[in-house]
Amino acid sequence: MTTEKSPAASAETSASAAPASAADTLTPAEKAIIANDQHALEESLAAMSPFEVKNLLVKMAREGDKATTRTLLNAGRGNPNWINTLPREAFFLLGQFTIQEAKRTSSLPEFDLAGMPAQEGCAERLLAFLDARKEEKAAQFVRRAYDYLVGQGFPPDEFVHEWTSGISGDLYPFPDRILPYTQEIVNRYLVKAMDDGHEPEAPYDLFATEGGTAAMCYLFYCLKCNFLVNPGDRIALMTPIFTPYLNIPTLNDYDLDVTYINATTRGAEGLHTWQYPDEELEKLADPSIKLLCLVNPSNPPSVAMDDASREKLVQIVREKNPNLLIISDDVYGTFVPHYRSLMYDLPYNTACVYSFSKYFGATGWRLAVIATAQKNVFDDRIAALPADKKEQIRKRYACLTDHIESVKFTDRMVADSRLVALNGTAGLGTPQQVMMSLFALYCLLDEKDAYRAKMQELVKNRLDLLWKNLGWTLEPDPLRAGYYSVIDLEIWATRLYGADFFAWLKENYDSLDIVVRLAHDTGVVLMDGAGFDAPEWSVRVSLANLDTNDYAVIGQHIASMLDEYAEAWKAEAGK
Repeated sequence: MTTEKSPAASAETSASAAPASAADTLTPAEKAIIANDQHALEESLAAMSPFEVKNLLVKMAREGDKATTRTLLNAGRGNPNWINTLPREAFFLLGQFTIQEAKRTSSLPEFDLAGMPAQEGCAERLLAFLDARKEEKAAQFVRRAYDYLVGQGFPPDEFVHEWTSGISGDLYPFPDRILPYTQEIVNRYLVKAMDDGHEPEAPYDLFATEGGTAAMCYLFYCLKCNFLVNPGDRIALMTPIFTPYLNIPTLNDYDLDVTYINATTRGAEGLHTWQYPDEELEKLADPSIKLLCLVNPSNPPSVAMDDASREKLVQIVREKNPNLLIISDDVYGTFVPHYRSLMYDLPYNTACVYSFSKYFGATGWRLAVIATAQKNVFDDRIAALPADKKEQIRKRYACLTDHIESVKFTDRMVADSRLVALNGTAGLGTPQQVMMSLFALYCLLDEKDAYRAKMQELVKNRLDLLWKNLGWTLEPDPLRAGYYSVIDLEIWATRLYGADFFAWLKENYDSLDIVVRLAHDTGVVLMDGAGFDAPEWSVRVSLANLDTNDYAVIGQHIASMLDEYAEAWKAEAGK
């Protein structure tokens, strides 16, 4: 980070000294960035994750906003700015029916007390409730969902009671890993959304979790508790990747030795295609690598693995590393047409993490599942542990059963999620599970995949607008999810102004200068790509959380920022 001032001293950016009252609220790190204090800034940012840096940049952008009429454009976080409405309407409609069912059992209205919804006859009562509201779109959806489930052989009173009891939240989740009909519904949804409609040999075992973040935590912790990964063990990460996957293995809880599988391929025009060369994938042939973690489609490049990479990976695992454990985070899969998860190609090896948060605009609901095949490497690796490790495991889970060897890895995750001792009260909240099942049913009933097509169109339009205003038209790519976009500023600086310009830029500025000055000078907040193990001079733009036209503005600001650096370079060269 240089100590020189911003290359463009416009009226907007020259308000470098915030009002005294505002400046007093800044942390030392924030003041260091505004003052361009190299030493203080580097000390402050050295240990920060991209998300911590992003939060700091938001504060800085707001500080800059105070002297202007501009709008903060925070494209740093992946929280979508849409919600899927009809399943929510159905949930609240079923909530009204649930209260009627509870009051039907017993009611003390003067004390706002009622009983627990009863199962017997509840399906018939639901149909009468829906008939009275048959003009309402939500009632029509619930009726279609009811008919679909009956047609699939679901017992009407039982699944309707799962809804009413679940929405009322009157019981602990049971089974604790996921409610029985929710599991069957979500299984069908995963087959449609993640496996491109290809049926697995048997339904997946599912564990409903408090979002994808909880799923990650539970997986890593259970792997450790069952000696599937141990301190010093080798694991592999397919990068660039969501930052927590980079950080978790280095914690003293795990202390793992990480090998990086880098997506380094480029197209004919020199742009990243974000696929994995064979020589990178060949690293996985080493059987000392016990665990592979990937986000597919990737975060931040937002591109699905192509057929060639997937086939190469499958070949390596089957022929050279058949005991490899795989965690595949597939949250963005629904943004790619005809997406296929590794769960389909390598079901024995793969634990799939799927979150409902992005596709349905439901980050606050905290809805995700971990899916494993009924026969899987996790259980087989545990069964093959030496006697001393099995004895330690037996003691750990002694309060659950006398026959821990019969307990699946999925159920061990459930227990470990509550430190074993609280296993009896484990599980995702039942109202959340009902909401999850309604989201899944919405897509199962959408035979033309109209919602999926609209989601894909929405992010594609934003992506195209961003790049158009950067000065480039992206070629279509059927593997591109478009939920995020990585802009490699080294490529663009070199393409626009030549290699000498980028050499000067790199010599005089830190890569974080771009995101810092975009935030402070323009109010645009992006994330530093290097924090995801993307190229050092790259930025990640979320295409999910702003209005479409805002991405034109972001593209213009990035292009203008490079122009300003180039003018400073030209002026210096002229001297």
